[in-house]
Formats: sequence, C-alpha cells, structure tokens
Amino acid sequence: MKTICLYFEIHQIIHLKRYRFFEIGTDHYYYDDYANEQGMNDVAERSYIPALKTLIEMAKANEGAFKVALSISGVALEQLEIHAPAVIELLHELNDTGCCEFLCEPYSHGLSSLKNEDCFREEVNRMRQKVKDYFGQDPKVFRNSSLLYDNEIGGIVAGMGFKGMLAEGAKHVLGWKSPHYLYHCAENPNLKLLLRDFKLSDDISLRFSNTEWSEYPLFADKYIDWIASLPENEQVINIFMELSALGIYQPLSSNILEFLKALPACAKQKGITFSTPTEIVTKLKSVDMVDVPYPMSWTDEERDISPWLGNVMQREAFNKLYSVAERVYLCSDRRIKQDWDYLQASNNFRFMTTKNMEVGFNRGIYDSPYDAFTNYMNILGDFIGRVNALYPVDMEDEELNSLLTTIHNQEQELVQLTDEVKKLQEELKKEVKEKPAAKKAPARKTAAKTAKKEE
Repeated sequence: MKTICLYFEIHQIIHLKRYRFFEIGTDHYYYDDYANEQGMNDVAERSYIPALKTLIEMAKANEGAFKVALSISGVALEQLEIHAPAVIELLHELNDTGCCEFLCEPYSHGLSSLKNEDCFREEVNRMRQKVKDYFGQDPKVFRNSSLLYDNEIGGIVAGMGFKGMLAEGAKHVLGWKSPHYLYHCAENPNLKLLLRDFKLSDDISLRFSNTEWSEYPLFADKYIDWIASLPENEQVINIFMELSALGIYQPLSSNILEFLKALPACAKQKGITFSTPTEIVTKLKSVDMVDVPYPMSWTDEERDISPWLGNVMQREAFNKLYSVAERVYLCSDRRIKQDWDYLQASNNFRFMTTKNMEVGFNRGIYDSPYDAFTNYMNILGDFIGRVNALYPVDMEDEELNSLLTTIHNQEQELVQLTDEVKKLQEELKKEVKEKPAAKKAPARKTAAKTAKKEE
C-alpha cells in the first residue's frame, strides 16, 4: 500500500540592517526591526495563517486519515512570538488534532553541520527541548537546514538518538534508484532516510500556478493518479516543501489550498494513505543504504552546498564566523548567544552567491553579492570584537581547551548529581510510605496491652 509523507518547513529570514565600517565597536545591534516585522506579518497573513487553518480543517475532516509533519527553526519561533503569535496558536491547535508530527532541526537554520560538530549538537539539542516545551513532543526524526546531508552528518544525527532523517532524493546520489523506498545511513543503519521526491514536491511548490507548464491546471485527482501509477512496490512518496509555498510562491488566488484539501479524498479512493515520518521509519524496513560522501541539499539544480559556500567570499565569511565558535560556546551572554544564532542563518551566505540564480531571487537590501559580503563582514567584525573582549584572542588554544574540558566535566558532574538526587528522592518517598505503616503496628499492640490491664 502506498503512503504519502507530507512535510512543511517554517523558517523566516532575519533581516540585517545597513552596517557601516565606522560603526564597528560602537553599534552592537545588527537588525532591521521594521523589515523583520513587515516580513513576518506579510508571510503570516498571506501564507502561514490560511495554510495552517487549512491543515487543521483537513485533520478534523478526515478523522485521523490525514497526517502531516512540520519543522520550525528556533529563530522563526522567536520571530513568531514577537510579531505573529496567532500563528503559534494555530500550531498548537494543529498539534491538538493528533495528526501532526513536529520534527527537529538546527535552532539557527544554519550550516553548523558542515563545520563544527559541537555547535551542531548544541543547537539541535536546544531545538529538541524547545519542541518538547512547545508541543509536548519528543522529536524522533530530524530535518537539517535545506535538507543538508552526507554520511558524516547522518552518523552524528544517529548518535544523537534520532530514528530517521529527511534528505533530498538527488539524482546524482540515487542514480537509477527510486526515492520511493525507505533507505538507511551508510555510517549507521539505525538511522532511516526519507528521500524527497523533488518532482512531485516542486509540481506543487514551484509549478502549480505556472500557466505555461504543460500540466497546468493541476487538479488533485490527476496528482493522485500520478502517485497511484507508480510501480506497486514503490510505497513511500515523500513530498517536502516550505509552508510559504502555500500563499507566497503559489498565491492563494491559484486555489492551491483547495487543491490541498482535495488530496485526502482522492487518495482514499486509490487506497493511498498519509503517514508521519516516525510511522514510516518504525513500520517499514530499509531496502538499502545511501552512500553520500559529499554534502547534498534540496536547493538549485546541483542539489549541493554551492548556494552558500560556492565562492571565495562565502567561504571567507563562513570560516571567519566559526573561528570564534569555541569562545561563543564558553560565554553566557544572552545577547551574544542570540546574535550567534542569527548570524549563522544560511540566508546570510545565500545573499553572497554569484551563481546565476532563478528568476525572482531577492537579495533584500543588497545590490550585489559583494554588497552582501561587505555588510555581513562589518557586522561580523563587531561581533567577533565583542566575543574577544570576553575571551581574548591571545588566549592560548591549550588554555581554551582546558576551559572547555572543565565545562564538559562540570556538565557531566551535574548530570550525575541530578541522577543521585532523583534516586535519593525516590528512596525518601518509599521510606515516607513505609513509616506510617510501621507506626500503626505498635499502636495496635499498646491498645491490646491496655485492654488486658483493664480486664
């Protein structure tokens, strides 16, 4: 039986402001608050709110037959809390239907998995806890920024206890294989891989309203017929996209939401179900491993990391940022920690690309990739100065490593002490329960002796 795994990503760009060289050392605030508020309000009104209402309606109308998965970056949640709390309310309402699984992803929506394992682990664990706090779900499946994946990243994710991970069904990796099966990580077979069908996904997210497309107009029954006509043994159809595709890339006037609402009924007629990622990785067996020696993503034709690290400027900015990763890890300054999250976001490096981009690529305030690079490096210069003020740049590596080791050991000690406290609390509870029973027994004996004396 075929099953559809439908997944949406929620992330919002944090807009940086114009930051001049002479501001370094004097101005430590890097963001365009007006652009961030306007951007979030716009995408919330045009996409997130109507799309989430539609998903809630679909979940309630189909009585458990429709299921969907979402992941949200930590920085997006922060912006939603400030500018669009109505979206968070709808996310809770969708969660209450029991038909939505929330996945985990890096807090910053950044590229730390390509550079620094400790940073990557830290922000994944932070996002994991945030999902627990917000939605009461302990994520079992992971989704990296822009579906970044290679063997090494898969091994790290498996080591963190995740059962599954989303990745791109890139042709240069799969070759003749189909993305419509469950695969596993080459480094750790315990991590199952759900590979995106980029054609079926892009038919909705990129081509749906294109009047020049040969399949226009696309109706739900035709779309489900395409899935039903796939070979019988191809059982997993992974349709992954950004939630903003519903309303931004494909305007609501295109009837994209009506198309979405019609999918469950059409699928039911063909005997096709909907499943969450966790259901798939626990119920189905992997057919083979996927060997991905070099990082792949879901972006551009090449499906690689060139959109973010394809030129010298991008790599210079990227390496400069992570040159202070250990020092940021040491500090407890909340402003520095938040700036670190925002400066890691992948769009900062995307703006610097010199690739021939698809029509409609928006660089925001920047006139060119060189403009984006200059502005980012000015901000980064101030940020690094603040970090070095806390932990001087002339601090020896051995001294820094010693501090990191001490912190790590203290964390381990805290974990052990917490476990000991829990054990002692449990023992105390047992003793408290046993003591009343022990006291009652002597009382009964005393009463018996008193009765004998009276006789």
